[in-house]
Amino acid sequence: MSITSDDVNYYDYDLPKELIAQQPLADRDAAKMMVVNRQTGEIAHRQVGDFIDLLTPADVVVLNNTKVVPARLIGFRVQTGGHWEGLFLELAPSPESSVVPWRLIGSTRGKLLPGERVQLQDVNGRDDVVLRFETKAPDGSWTVVPESDENYLTILDRVGRVPIPPYIRNGQMDESDINNYQTVFAQVPGAVAAPTAGLHFSEETLEKIRQKGVDIEYVTLHVGIGTFKPISVTKLSEHEMHCEYAQIDAATAELLNQKRSAGGRLFAIGTTSVRTLESAGQSGEILPIAKQTNLFIKPPYEFKAVDAILTNFHLPKSTLLVMISAFGGYDLIKEAYRQAIENKYRFYSYGDCMVII
Repeated sequence: MSITSDDVNYYDYDLPKELIAQQPLADRDAAKMMVVNRQTGEIAHRQVGDFIDLLTPADVVVLNNTKVVPARLIGFRVQTGGHWEGLFLELAPSPESSVVPWRLIGSTRGKLLPGERVQLQDVNGRDDVVLRFETKAPDGSWTVVPESDENYLTILDRVGRVPIPPYIRNGQMDESDINNYQTVFAQVPGAVAAPTAGLHFSEETLEKIRQKGVDIEYVTLHVGIGTFKPISVTKLSEHEMHCEYAQIDAATAELLNQKRSAGGRLFAIGTTSVRTLESAGQSGEILPIAKQTNLFIKPPYEFKAVDAILTNFHLPKSTLLVMISAFGGYDLIKEAYRQAIENKYRFYSYGDCMVII
């Protein structure tokens, strides 16, 4: 079978399991940072602490200020007593209900039916809020109604666990994840996965960037579970991209446009910042947005708003790897990943990173 750029197998690679980071480094600045130059094809091996050397005062560093909510839920089915686990995805507003429904996915033994109730348990194993299951969507997600008039964040803060990806300790959180799986600049609750490139930035690093005269600006994209889901079809053209809420306010959009017009570069920190900026920049100018975006960035996409990307190393056959290949060029990114494996870079959410300039 011939492999084309539309073939998902084009974006596959073999990763030794021991290179999947299970914890972040204590010193985030000490993480490895590969620097990939699209113009020269040069690949250099540095550390995150060197990132500031790549910047000039004309540039802007763009961060995603979404905040991860404690979305992983555990409980049991009231009717059968069977164990149930789930993941809160988002609110599902309904004009017919005084209590705002939730949308979630879950798993249990046997078939859960509409009308069933699940007793959630808090982090100490105590019974808490009950969820009533209403309808199941074609994608497998459920609309549920909590039997409580509390705000959803109040409930999740009490009963939810950090939604650690399954490749980290089989999704089992430990106490350190509460801080480690959240950026230091997280502000707007709504994500069910961290914008992981942002995890490399400490308060000290951000202050050094500011002291160099470089602007730091914030956008919001609430990272959904679909971001990290491998593509299940054989062709990229057949993949149905998930939606995520993206927002850029008017003042930020204006500043970003001014900086670029003056010759500055926009350094997008993470693929979520890329997706937000490109969703807002389809006209060639970055516009204020507050909407769901299902933009799928794949070759031969022409980037309109992003000049450089700092990003972690992504799963095989993922939309994130496809995006990075569209930005850096397939052959160069393939070589970068080969070198990352050869040099024992740490992969995925708690791992090392690369900057593509």
